[in-house]
Amino acid sequence: MNDASRAVRRRFEYLTAEHGLSVPQWRLLRHILINGPCNQTILADLLDVEPISVSRMIDRMEQAGWLKREAHPDDRRARIIVPTDKARLVAPEARATAETVYAEALSGLSDSQRHALQTALLAIASNLSKPDTAALRRESETAQ
Repeated sequence: MNDASRAVRRRFEYLTAEHGLSVPQWRLLRHILINGPCNQTILADLLDVEPISVSRMIDRMEQAGWLKREAHPDDRRARIIVPTDKARLVAPEARATAETVYAEALSGLSDSQRHALQTALLAIASNLSKPDTAALRRESETAQ
């Protein structure tokens, strides 16, 4: 799974090299383009990274003109991340590139193989999203 994921990321980044857009940056942009402006905490959760890491990514993306920080409309202490016109302009091309990469990755697989792969990946994600009951049991026993 790791090798396949890495190959998909490399291909996407190769095809979007002219824009200098990495997969994590695309995921962040895609999220704010679809769901609207949001804060760094939500983006850190989305990317499964520490807030300081997403803050550094946002710094780089802001310098490159992909997004900007604005005052939060309801909390004067908070900042929200919003896409720029550049992001809106490049988004359709990046989305098409991502679709092309996925189509290439799945080429040669029959519809039933694609369905089986999707079902298996969803099951794996679901299995690993459940609490680790054995670890919880050990913690409970240790606490007693």
